[in-house]
Amino acid sequence: MIFFELAFLFMVGSVGGWVIELFFRRFFSMKKWINPGFLNGPYLPMYGLGTLLLYGACFIPLPRWALVLLLLVALTLLEYITGLIFIKGMKIRLWDYSRRWGNIQGIICPLFSVLWGLIAAGFVYLLFDPLHAAAQWAAGSLWMIFFIGAFLGVFVADLCVSFNVSLKIRKAAAQLKAAVHYEELKAELNERRVRRQIRRRFLFPFAGASLADAVREWNERGKERLRSFRDRTKGGKKKGGSDEPNEKNEKGE
Repeated sequence: MIFFELAFLFMVGSVGGWVIELFFRRFFSMKKWINPGFLNGPYLPMYGLGTLLLYGACFIPLPRWALVLLLLVALTLLEYITGLIFIKGMKIRLWDYSRRWGNIQGIICPLFSVLWGLIAAGFVYLLFDPLHAAAQWAAGSLWMIFFIGAFLGVFVADLCVSFNVSLKIRKAAAQLKAAVHYEELKAELNERRVRRQIRRRFLFPFAGASLADAVREWNERGKERLRSFRDRTKGGKKKGGSDEPNEKNEKGE
């Protein structure tokens, strides 16, 4: 019973986190519809694990405000460990806070730690009781158990496929000094499809693509942007201007 309760919460958190990130990328960060995360399907396992962390912490006999502070630290740590594993182990950067104030290695920053704290507060004060009841109901419902099992089957298959893709990206990026920006690479592939008058792929963006060519083109475009920025900076100096504001913007200060 407890397994299906936790699996239900993992499913709800993963899908809910995917929806949040989808709209965040569309309206705040990349300004376009990008399938967020490492996997192909509509779920983000980091949010699923975060939901389990939130749920388990609510059983700790602490005041609610203390739980929120504890969870703020725990969720930030989860984000840091996840980002570090992908950057060091896979040469893949799933997100980048390099331009945010106070960031550490571009993986975590104060702004998003505060957002994790707000999510923790919402869970502890508002969502725990209804989700606890829903998890108990799901674990006792035969058709929900079947649905959860189907979800986990698709999730594991997707994980295997995406892991294989990540190994190919890692091989293609072996000569690069920096990790590949995963979602920039997705966008690069779709832009190439548009140029070739091929339909964009929201799901399975790497299907049918040469990852070695895609990584090389992504790296070359990054170098072009850097050269363009440096040329603008030099032009500003020649005119007697200062490039400090632009540098601060690049660093997120």
